[in-house]
Amino acid sequence: MDFAAWGVSALLGYLLGSVPFGLVLVQAAGLGDIRQVGSGNIGATNVLRTGRKDLALATLLLDSGKAAIALALARFLFDEGRFGSGELAAQCGFLAGGAAFLGHCFPVWLKFKGGKGVATFFGVLLTGLPLVGLAAGASWILTALLFRMSSLAALVAAAAAPVVAFALKEDAWGVGFCLVLAALIYWRHDANIRRILAGTEPKIGQKSAAPAAADTSP
Repeated sequence: MDFAAWGVSALLGYLLGSVPFGLVLVQAAGLGDIRQVGSGNIGATNVLRTGRKDLALATLLLDSGKAAIALALARFLFDEGRFGSGELAAQCGFLAGGAAFLGHCFPVWLKFKGGKGVATFFGVLLTGLPLVGLAAGASWILTALLFRMSSLAALVAAAAAPVVAFALKEDAWGVGFCLVLAALIYWRHDANIRRILAGTEPKIGQKSAAPAAADTSP
C-alpha cells in the first residue's frame, strides 16, 4: 500500500508541477513565447521582463500554488479514514510536493527545461512545514534587502530550511525533504553561484547586458 500511495503521489505532484504557467499566461495574453524573452526562463522574474506585472504576479502565485496543492491533495487522499494513515499522508504529501518541484524545474511538456523552482520551493514549504517556510521566507527578505540579489537570497533561504527543520525537531521525512529541495535549488543556481563568487551577479532591478546569463527566476 505504501509504495502504491508513494507512486500515485509522486506522479500527481509531477504532473501538477510541470504545468508551465508562465508560458501559458504570456501566450494567452498574446505576447508570444516567454522562452524567446530575456533569459528564456518560464518563471515569474522572466515574465516580468514582458512589462506585465500582473502576469508576473499571477505566475508567481500559480507556480507556488501548484506545489502547495499537490502536497495538500496527497495528504487529503491518503489521510487516516480514507486510504491510509496520518503517517502515510505526511509522507505522500512530501513526495507530491517534491515531485511538483521537480516537475516545475524539469517539465516533460517543455523537454525538461523549466524554471529554477524558487516560488515552488516557498509554496510547498509554507504548506507542508509552515514554520520552516516562514523562516526561509524571512531569510530571503533579509538577504534581499541587504545584498539586493534575488539569487543569493534564494540560496540563503534554501540553506536555512533544513537547519530550521532540524532545530524544530521535524521528523526524518521533513528534514530530508528540506535537504533535497535545498540541494536542488543550489544545483539549479550553479551559474548564479559562479557569478556571485566572481562579483558579477546582477542585483535586483539592475538590467544586464546579457539577460540569459542573469536569470534568477523562480
